[in-house]
Amino acid sequence: MHEVKLSDGIVTLSPLRLDDVETHLMGEDELLVRWLNGGPGTREGVEAYFQRCREQWEAAGPFRAFGIRVGADEVLAGTIDLRFAGDGLAPGQVNVAYGLYPSWRGRGLATRAVLLASQYAAGEGGVEAVIRVEPENPASASVALRAGFTPGKQTHRKDGTRFDWYTRDLGAATQ
Repeated sequence: MHEVKLSDGIVTLSPLRLDDVETHLMGEDELLVRWLNGGPGTREGVEAYFQRCREQWEAAGPFRAFGIRVGADEVLAGTIDLRFAGDGLAPGQVNVAYGLYPSWRGRGLATRAVLLASQYAAGEGGVEAVIRVEPENPASASVALRAGFTPGKQTHRKDGTRFDWYTRDLGAATQ
């Protein structure tokens, strides 16, 4: 597998690794569980997930999960993933989902990660990036807006959960 590494000099994105499991588990909090993970992680569950992420990278599958890393030591500060196919996505749309561990929030790192991931998605053939945010998560909506995304439609899951869509033309991501 070709190792992907993207950086803007502050934030580095690279595929999640099994040696990230402990840091991920220590960084998980109530907000990550609610907005991103869907439930508290276990060592076995996170290891299995990270292994599936690796398999997606190796197969050039439609799901690409990155660790958001900071500093010369590339300390894991959170995760960001891209889905090149999925429920509600039109051909060419790429879903972007992200989360930072509590000690890394409020520093603009998520915005930087979204910009880097958007550039990667454009290079992989993505036409439009989509960030879907529950209205009760204004911090995530703020990241989308700071990264140049525009508010769009609203959708509902089968369970009634509403999502506000933010979109960005990926042609702009390469400029």
